[in-house]
Order: sequence, then structure tokens, then C-alpha cells
Amino acid sequence: MFETAPDPTSDIGVAGAQQYLMEAVPRWVEQYGQKAVFFCTNDAHTEPLIRQLLNYGGMFVEADLPSPLMGYPGALGLDLSADMGNFPAILKRVEEAVVAKAGPGRFGTWAFSYGFNVSAGLGEYAKRILDGSAQLLNVQDLYSAYGVFTPGAKWNGSFYVDANTGVRARNHFLVYMDTYIMGQGFLPTTSLTVPEKYYNITFKRPN
Repeated sequence: MFETAPDPTSDIGVAGAQQYLMEAVPRWVEQYGQKAVFFCTNDAHTEPLIRQLLNYGGMFVEADLPSPLMGYPGALGLDLSADMGNFPAILKRVEEAVVAKAGPGRFGTWAFSYGFNVSAGLGEYAKRILDGSAQLLNVQDLYSAYGVFTPGAKWNGSFYVDANTGVRARNHFLVYMDTYIMGQGFLPTTSLTVPEKYYNITFKRPN
């Protein structure tokens, strides 16, 4: 199902957009049920969405830029400054707070920040290419470089395919990490094969 919310860059601002989520999420949970999984595409919406799902029910698998730092600290009132850069420690504190409030198996994320670790991983990959221990466009070498900064998590991905032309790019690669579910552990998402039919799904807005 598709719901709309105010754009934080509009006149209503971030505060107004977040207030809308605070008021709307309880209604959505009542409408769609405790087992409904919620997702948002705007970072400013993430914190109030998580906060109200923790309070009213519903589930949240991961953010659009998955990280234990995306939405969770603000929603839970956590000060993680003492653990800056230590993602295992950050995840542990977030997980403990989430499980204490909502129980296990209802909230997830990537165990390591996407932005931080892709930046570090690409740097490691470039270094390995230059020293001859990795090859350009070798995806297994890319995953290995990323893995230096994401212990315990696995990576997978595919070359980008233009949905309109079906042309597969050879220099544009999409990556993803195993999803980590609070109180449960890693899901084996990177070991699953996505059927081709799901790459051609189109969305029709309800009338």
C-alpha cells in the first residue's frame, strides 16, 4: 500500500513533516495491522516512523540508507557519541533498546552504516587494484574489500539493468548487505536468488 507524507523540504519544513508522521503512524498501524511492515523513502521521516512503530506496533525492516544510526538513536533517545565509529557497539546498544521496547524480530537495519562502509570499502578496493591483489570490475574482489569493514555481514549485488532498455551496465554495480533483525541476527538475504520476474514489477497507484 502507498501512503503520502509532506516533503520536509516544502514550506512545512522538517518539523512539520515529522509531526505529520507522529500523528499518521498510529492510524496506519490501526488500518494495516500489527504485522504490517513499513518503509519510507525520506530520511527525515525515518525517526518519527520508527518511534511510533515502537509505541504502537508494526514492523520496520530497514531504512532507505540502512544503518543503526538512521532513525534509531533519535527514536530511542540514545546518545551514542562514546561509541562513534564502533558499529558493533552501536548496533548492540540500539538492539538492546529496541528489544526491550518492542521485543525481538520486528525491527531491522544493516549492521554497519552504508555510507561509512561503502566509502571505506571502495578505498580498500582501489588500493587492492593498485597493488595487484584485486581486479577492476571483479565483484568478488569488491565484496572482499567491503568485508574488511563489515565483519559478520555478507555482501551481494548485481550490475545495473536499465528497466526501459534491458541493457546491463558493466560499470554500475548495485550492492546490498545482509539485513540484521534486532534480537534475531542476520537474515540470509545475500544468499537468496531473486527471480527475474521481480525485476519487472510496475506499481499502479490505487484509485
